[in-house]
Amino acid sequence: MEQTFIMIKPDGVQRGLVGEIIGRFEKKGFSLKGLKLITVDRAFAEKHYSDLSAKPFFNGLVDYIISGPVVAMVWEGKGVVTTGRKIIGATNPLESAPGTIRGDYAIDIGRNVIHGSDAVESARKEIALWFPEGVAEWQSSLHSWIYE
Repeated sequence: MEQTFIMIKPDGVQRGLVGEIIGRFEKKGFSLKGLKLITVDRAFAEKHYSDLSAKPFFNGLVDYIISGPVVAMVWEGKGVVTTGRKIIGATNPLESAPGTIRGDYAIDIGRNVIHGSDAVESARKEIALWFPEGVAEWQSSLHSWIYE
């Protein structure tokens, strides 16, 4: 089954949104496979955002991610990458629909609460980077109530 990487950024952690965000993914029916609260160093943050290294906002983004702890997660489910992005909302919170995480909890693009993989391949890379030890292999007892 498909997996995605989701990270609650330092502003989301500091604002106490961790439980709310986890709840949204759980209520949708996705399964949490990996979870850690971690403060990353600059080199790790730069590696995570290496695809954005040429962007003018890169250094500010890295500074932001290392400014406090983040919650790194792996979620699993049918279409979890695409649906996860819909739950999260547009990168710019002002363009995010109400009901999305960013639409409900963020205003500035530089403090947009959450990161989610944008494709299955990027999810694989991000999961390998953030969870080199692997993730839990389990199936919820609710699985048969969610999937045909």
